[in-house]
This record gives sequence, structure tokens and C-alpha cells, in this order.
Amino acid sequence: MANKFNPRDVTWLAFNERVLQEAMDEDVPLHLRIRFLGIFSNNLDEFFRVRVAGLKRAMEFKDKYITESFYQPPSKILQQINETVIKQQAGFDKTWKKIQEEMEAEKVFIRTAGNLTEEQQEFVRQHFDEVVESNVIPILLHENTPMPYLRDKSLYLGIAMRKREWHYESKFAIIEIPSRVLGRFILLPGPREEKNVILLEDVIIFNLPHIFSYFGYDDFAANCFKVTKDAEFDLDNDIKTTLAEKIEKGIKSRRKGKPTRFSFDRQMDKALLEFLIRKLNLTMKDSIIPGGKIHNFRHFMDFPDVFKTYQKPVERTSFDHPAFLNARVMDVIQKQDVLLTFPYHTYTPVIDLLREAAMDPHVKSIQITAYRLASHSKIINALINAARNGKEVTVMLELRARFDEESNLMWKEILEPEGIQVLMGIPHKKVHAKLCVIKKRINNKTLQFGFISTGNFNEKTARIYSDSLLMTADRVIMADINKVFSVLRKPKEDFMPVLKTCKKLLVSPQFMREKIVQHIDREIEQAKAGRKAEMIIKTNSLSDRDLILKLYEAAHAGVMVKLIVRGIYCAVNQKEFARKLYAISIVDEYLEHARVMYFYNKGTEDVYISSADWMTRNLDYRIEAAVKITQKNLKREVIDLLEIQLADNVKARILDKKMSNRYAAGGKTKIRSQVEIYNYLKKKAEAHENKM
Repeated sequence: MANKFNPRDVTWLAFNERVLQEAMDEDVPLHLRIRFLGIFSNNLDEFFRVRVAGLKRAMEFKDKYITESFYQPPSKILQQINETVIKQQAGFDKTWKKIQEEMEAEKVFIRTAGNLTEEQQEFVRQHFDEVVESNVIPILLHENTPMPYLRDKSLYLGIAMRKREWHYESKFAIIEIPSRVLGRFILLPGPREEKNVILLEDVIIFNLPHIFSYFGYDDFAANCFKVTKDAEFDLDNDIKTTLAEKIEKGIKSRRKGKPTRFSFDRQMDKALLEFLIRKLNLTMKDSIIPGGKIHNFRHFMDFPDVFKTYQKPVERTSFDHPAFLNARVMDVIQKQDVLLTFPYHTYTPVIDLLREAAMDPHVKSIQITAYRLASHSKIINALINAARNGKEVTVMLELRARFDEESNLMWKEILEPEGIQVLMGIPHKKVHAKLCVIKKRINNKTLQFGFISTGNFNEKTARIYSDSLLMTADRVIMADINKVFSVLRKPKEDFMPVLKTCKKLLVSPQFMREKIVQHIDREIEQAKAGRKAEMIIKTNSLSDRDLILKLYEAAHAGVMVKLIVRGIYCAVNQKEFARKLYAISIVDEYLEHARVMYFYNKGTEDVYISSADWMTRNLDYRIEAAVKITQKNLKREVIDLLEIQLADNVKARILDKKMSNRYAAGGKTKIRSQVEIYNYLKKKAEAHENKM
């Protein structure tokens, strides 16, 4: 068992280390290195809220199936996690120290409560009085009273207070940093050539004597800490409760989540630290992580833009797809398929198509799935306009999208009063497929068109997530999408026969897996016959046991298997393989999010883009969709992009058994795939414009 698979959660930590490597890379612009530290921190928070919480729950069950599911005993995995996280935290602290030195060289300073000029001190006093104080609620801690409720994702100040003439008695207090309301960063006055930033917690620390003046304390030690809690919740099966009510109940139950990690400033007062650990019922088995002064580093993804004067990175701005120059999107895709690759292409055509549909008098209906939407969604605005213009609009809103439950409940409340039908999916099956179909009626003839995507319909994340979206009017594909929506409209216990009739879409559950296995078996057959056999799989995660074993079978038979896996990677090369699995992970400025499958198939070259990762949950417990790219030029484009990524020797890391994250090497020419893909697509766009 141990030789055949790497534990999912251990490989995820290896992925997060690749994110940390980007922060360490001095060739990466300074503002992006800070952002990568923020991403690393945010990733780790979610990891502890969900995965570590799940492992701790799994430990309660002495079941062989549990160990098989995780590929190792949960207790052993948790031990590896703690060791790895502490090691990574040391790397994080070292990197942040180096970045601060570089920031200071660029005359960008993060000031603390103890190193302010007189002018800055006066500014901080005034800012606290006018803006901060009304949002600060100090809570005194006592041995004989319960620990107050601590919110997950919030940052707290732990304060030890004394009177200088009496050092033997300390009082403890906590203050929640109100960053949700006020933000984390405040720009300070200073010399013209400098940029000075102070964190909100330091504004509060500076004003502690004022906050606690009533008690007469004059000696304060204040340090940050945070608690990460179990974020999972179970939906009960009460048939009298609607799904929306269950979700609301589940969100509230998160308040009761058990702590999965306690991280703190290692300079914290020892007595206060012991008090907090005791009050939170933490033990040495829990993840108690000492760190530096700053916590909740995820906020640094939004660090103020103070580097413009000092450092200008090479700009790679998104550009328009040439197919839509001087033409309506609706008209173009009724004549030809168009493949958009974000963030290289702008997301504008997706918004424009929905806006055109909203205004077109011949459009009768729009059906679309929604998983994670932008906070100020142009997609939603277009759909509301369509409904107001008399179109029948249906939105499949996945209320169980993790950490987006509250947002999606809000969208439900906004959409339904507009007359939009909100679907809430199938019990026990998340809807993760990215689908849209628009129906138009002209002269008693129905026209249908729409799109299928690898990523969410979210114009904000489309600027930083690398995804593919196919716009098409293919009648068979549109018929398949309608079948999916017929299942979502009237979910029945036995909906599989309907999905089985899809002809061009590969759908989960079940049928996508079956088709993937058929494709792999065909390549194995060709390899055994001594003919060329090759497959390229690009996915975010590879953890499904059966598909990993199928990949092993293919490599053993001599199939050339090439894998591009951003995150979780549970496969391990075996000595008996005729061909080694070539597996890489690319972590760069954009988040690699597209899922693509390529099978040589005797030279026919079958290519799919998909919403599904190669994980059991995606293939067996979700509604997912993959679509075959059939237009010759588009298929060639997808293959070219895969080959560019496989040739990356700048940002690609080899995925090996030890998860060492060594960079791929080879060739005299440096190939950074995200730059090369930009150049490739830009060149194609310019060539198209020159023909016009």
C-alpha cells in the first residue's frame, strides 16, 4: 500500500511548499512574492479547517477502510503534517524576513507600535479615536469563567497587563482585530520618498494604555494569535427541512467546530500562552504552531499597491479573442466553435453573450450553473436583466460550495424575487459542472448555443485562474446540456438513465470514469501491439485509487503517460514500469486550474476539457461534465498548449516519490510556460487581425 500511493494530505503540503518556493524566488516581482506568502497562508488555513479536521475525525474510527481511504493511518499522516508544517513555517518566517529587507531597500516600511515617528504617533492616536476605537471590544480573561467564543478566520491580540511596581501579578485580556470591517493595512504619513504602512493590530497595541486606562496598568505585552477550527458540517437527512435551511443550520454549527490549529507569536507571554492552551482544551497532540509576529497572513494577498514607483513587472494584460472583433458573440458562435483560454483572453465575451441574450427579443431562455460567483457578479446582473426582459432564466446554484455557502444563499435571495428559477441540485451530489445553454426562437425554428468551462463563471478569478471555456452551437452538445438541466430541474432518485443518453458530453457520476477507462484501455492495447500509445492528463488533483492503478497498468504496458498536476498527487512511479510516468506541477503567477485530457487513439488524437479532477468525489459523487474538442484548429491549439507546459523548465517541478519539488531542467532555452502560452495566443490573435 505505502509503496503504491502517497497520502493525499502529505502531497497537498508539498504543493503548498511550491507556493512558498515562488515567494522565495528573487526573480519574482516583490509584490507577487508577498502575494504568494498570502496564498500560502490562506491555503494552510483551509487545509487545517477541512483536511486536518477530517483526519482527526477519522482517528476516532478503528476501521481498515479508513486507512485504505487515506493510504496511511490518519495518526501517522497527522504526525507528518505537524512536522512538515513546522518546517515550512520556519521557511516562511525566513522568507518574510528577507522580503522585508528588500522592501526597506525600496523604501517601503512596515512600522510597528514601537518604531513610529512623532508625526506618525499622532496620526495613529487620531486614527484610533476616529475610526478604530468603536470597533474594539476588550474581553478580560479569568481562570474561573469560560473562554469566550473565538471566531474562525479572525485574528486576536493576547494581552498580558501588569503594574510596573508589582510584577508578580498579571491580568490577561483579548481583543479581536476588526480587520473584516476596517481592513488590515493603514498608510502612514512620512517622508515623500518613503511608503510607510502599519497593521491594524499595531494601531491597537500603540493605544493599549488608553484602552485599559481605567485599570491603571502601565506595562503591556501584546501578541497575535489565531485559532483554526473544524469547518466541516454534516447535513442531516430531515426530509421536512429544505436544503437552504440545512445549509444555514450548518453554517451556524461551524461556531461549535473544534480547534484544529493554534498558531501564535513565539514572543507571547509564557503565562498567557499556557492559559490560552489550557482554556482551549488543546493538548500536545494538537497542532500548536509557534510563528512570527504577523498572523492571518492571507490578508497580504491584498497588500497596498505601494511598489509602482520602484518596481514595474513585465505586463501581460489579457487581450480580446480575435474571433469577436467587430462582431456579436452570438453571431460568431452560431457559425464556429470558439475556445477561450483565461486569463490570456479576456472574460468579456462570456459577459457579452449573456448581455446580448438578455436584450435579444428572440431569446426565450437561459440555463446556467453557478458554483463560485464574483462578489459583484456581472454574470448575475446579466441574468437579472434577462429575467426583467421576459426571458425564462434558470440558475443551478450550488449551495454546498465550500466556504461560499453564505454567498450563494445571498444570491438565492436576490435571484428569486426577480422571477428567476433557482435550482438547488440533487441530494448528496454537488453540481460542479460548468454549463450554459441559451435558446432562441426565429421563424418557428429553435437555435441553441452556450458554453462549457473548466472553471467557475467568475469574472474576478478569471483574471488569475488559468482555465478553458468552449463556446459552441453544436446541436448535440446543447441537447446533452439540456439533459443535465432536466435532471437538475426534477431530481429523481434514479437519474442515471437520463445522463447515460448524453452523446458528446462525458458526465459524472459514473459515465466520465467509464469513458476515461475505455480510453486508457485503448492506449494499453496499442502499446501491447507495439504501436504508438500516449496520453496527457492535466488536472488539479490526482488521488482516485482506481484511475491511479489504471495509469500504472498503462505505464507497465509501455504507454507514454504525461501528467500535469498542480496540487494533490498520490501516484508513485514503480520499478516495473516499461515507461516511467512523467509528472510535473506548474506553480506560477496564474493558478493552473484547467482540466484537459489527451489520448493519441491511433493518431485520431481525442482531446477533452473538463470540470472534474481525477478524484473519487468528482467522478462518483458530483455532477461534472467534460466536452470533446472536435474543431481541428481548436484541438491543435489545446495540444500545443499542453506541449508548451510539458516543456516548461522554469516553473515546472518534477513530481517524484520524495516530493522534493526539484525544478524540471533541460534544454539551453528557458521555457516559462505561462509566458510562452501568452506569446503563442497573442501571436495567433495578431495574425488573425492582420488578415482582416
